[in-house]
Amino acid sequence: MGKKYFGTDGIRGEANRELTVDIALRLGYALGHYLRKGKNPDEKIRVVMGCDTRISGYMLRSALTAGLNSMGVYVNFVGVIPTPAVAYITKEKNADAGIMISASHNPAKDNGLKLFNSNGYKFSDEIEDEIENYMDNIEDIITDPRAGDKVGKFKYAEDEYFLYRDHLIKTVKGDFKGIKIVLDTANGSAYRAAKDVFLELGAELVVINDVPNGRNINVKCGSTHPEILSKVVVGYEADLGLAYDGDADRLIAVDKFGNVIDGDKVIAILALELKRKGLLKNNKVVTTVMSNMGFEKFLNDNGIELLRANVGDRYVLEKMLREDVAIGGEQSGHIILSEYATTGDGILSSLKLVEAIRDLGKNLDTLVAEIKDWPQFLINVKVDNKKKDTWNQNKNITDFISEIERKYIGEIRVLVRKSGTEPLIRVMTEGQEKMLVEKIAKDIANLIEKELG
Repeated sequence: MGKKYFGTDGIRGEANRELTVDIALRLGYALGHYLRKGKNPDEKIRVVMGCDTRISGYMLRSALTAGLNSMGVYVNFVGVIPTPAVAYITKEKNADAGIMISASHNPAKDNGLKLFNSNGYKFSDEIEDEIENYMDNIEDIITDPRAGDKVGKFKYAEDEYFLYRDHLIKTVKGDFKGIKIVLDTANGSAYRAAKDVFLELGAELVVINDVPNGRNINVKCGSTHPEILSKVVVGYEADLGLAYDGDADRLIAVDKFGNVIDGDKVIAILALELKRKGLLKNNKVVTTVMSNMGFEKFLNDNGIELLRANVGDRYVLEKMLREDVAIGGEQSGHIILSEYATTGDGILSSLKLVEAIRDLGKNLDTLVAEIKDWPQFLINVKVDNKKKDTWNQNKNITDFISEIERKYIGEIRVLVRKSGTEPLIRVMTEGQEKMLVEKIAKDIANLIEKELG
C-alpha cells in the first residue's frame, strides 16, 4: 500500500495546492510528537531546518515551525542552504532531526519537505509510516499541548552554514589553481556554497544562474537543463562545467567540448580513482536500475562490481550501508560518498571530480572516452494520479511488456516504474540498436497513456 504523503524523497507537490500549509502544520505536530516520545518532558528537543530559494519556502517554514514549537521543539533555521548541508549540520550539532524545505529539481511552483534523523540519514519507510499516522490523527497527539513557557522557540542559525562550507573544503587535498570551471547553480541552494568553496580552493570561476528570485529556480538551467552551461563552457574555453539542481544534491558535468556527462560517468571516474587509491571498499559500486549497461560493462572490465538498487538515493544508501560500499548514486546525478556524507551531495561530488581530473592529469572527455553507453530512451507518461500506483495490475500493459521481453531477450532491457513525486509513469528501454530501443519505448508509452491517461 502506497504512502499518503511521503514519496521517494519526502513530501512533495505544488505549493499551497497539493503541499498545503495544513500539511506542513500537521507534519510539525507529528514530527514533534515523534521526537518527544519517551523523552524527559524537560529535555530540549532541537531540529535543524533549511530551505532552497523557492518563494513558497518561507510560508511552509512558518507552518512547520508553528507545529514544532507547539510541541515544545526548538527550531534552528540555517537559511538557504543545500539539502546535504542540513543533513551534515544536523549530525554535527547533535540535533534530534533535520528538515529541508525543497522540491529539488522540480519546477519553482512545487515544494517539498525532506526529513533527516539525528545521524543525518533520511527517515526510514517505517518511521515515515508512523509520522503519517500521527498526521492523520492529530487530535490524539495534541491532547497535552506544551503551554505557556514550555513551548519551543525559533531562532536564526545561518552562521552554521560555515560548518558545511569548511567541511567541503577539507575534503580536498591541495588546491585547484590553474583550472577554469563554469558553475551553473540553478538559481538554487548552491548559489553561495559552490562559489565559496571553489574560490577558496583557487579555481578560476565563471558562475551562471546564481541570482535567485524565488521563481527562477531550475528554470532552463541547472542539472536538468545543462544546454546553456555547455555553450558557456565552450565559449569561455573552460576546462569543464558543473551543474547542480535546486537543492544541490545532484551534479551533472560538462566537458570542455560541451558534452554532457551524466551521473553514471561521474561515478565511474570517482570509483576508479578510489580504487587507484585503495579506498574502493569491496570493489563495489551501487547505482539504480536506471544505470546504463555500457556503464556496468566498463566497471566490470575494470574489476568493479555493480550492485543495483531501486530508484531513489535513500535506497542506494541502504544498499551501500548493507554491502559496505564507498560510492553509489544515480544516473540523474545523485552521488553519495559515504566517507564524507550521509546523502547525495552535488557540491562534494564536483569537488572530488575536479580533484580526480587534477590528480590524473587528464581532461574530463578523455576520462569518459572508454565508457560506451548502450542507446537508452526514456519517456515520462502523464497518467491519472489515482491509477499510478496500480499500473502494474493492468494486464494489457504487463502482457505487452512481457511479450517484448520474451521477443528481445538479451537484446533489450525494459524498465517501467512510477514516479515517487509526480503523476508520471517512467518508461525506459535500453539496447544496442537505437531505432529499435526508441520504437519499443514509444509503443509502451502509447499503451500506458491509452490505458491510464
